[in-house]
Amino acid sequence: MRREIYEQTAAAIAEFCETAKLKAGSIVVVGCSTSEVTGCRIGTNASPDVAGEILQALLDYTKPRGLVLAVQCCEHLNRAIIIERKAVPFAEFVNVVPQPKAGGSLATQAYAAFDEPVALEEIRADAGLDIGFTLIGMHLKQVAVPLRLNNNRIGEAMVLAARTRPKFIGGARAVYDENLL
Repeated sequence: MRREIYEQTAAAIAEFCETAKLKAGSIVVVGCSTSEVTGCRIGTNASPDVAGEILQALLDYTKPRGLVLAVQCCEHLNRAIIIERKAVPFAEFVNVVPQPKAGGSLATQAYAAFDEPVALEEIRADAGLDIGFTLIGMHLKQVAVPLRLNNNRIGEAMVLAARTRPKFIGGARAVYDENLL
C-alpha cells in the first residue's frame, strides 16, 4: 500500500502543478488527513508511515522545480503552516512542534524532514492540494480557482486542488495580462 500511496501522490502533485502552471518560487500549501487516506474518518487514525510516503512524493516533485512546500497542520493547531525558514525570512513565527495527534502526521513528518522548519499562523499560497477534506482555503490568496484533477484520490481520500490568480481591477475599460490568468 505504501508504494501505491507514493505513486498516487506523485501523479496528483505532477498533474496539479502542471495544470496550475506553477513556476519556481510558487508556494504550494498541502493539507492532508492520513486517516482519510487509510479509509477512516478524519482525525481518527493518524499514520506517520502514510504521511512519510506522501511527503516524500511531494518533496521529490517540488524541490527540483524550486516550488515551496507549505504543510498545513490540523485543527488542533488552528491549521498552522509548517514551512522552510528560508522561504519566509520576514514572517512572524509561532512556537509549536506538530505531533501526529496535535498537528497531524504530514505536518509532523514535514517538521522532521525540512532543513530549518518554522511554524506560521497563516500564509497566502499560490496554489494548494487538499487531501481528505482538510480545508486549505484559508491559506490561499484571495482569488482561488478550482482545478479538476484526473488523479483525484490518494488511498481512500479525495483530492481537491486550487490555484490562485490576481484580482481583476479597473472595470470595463481595463486590459488584463493573459499570462496571469
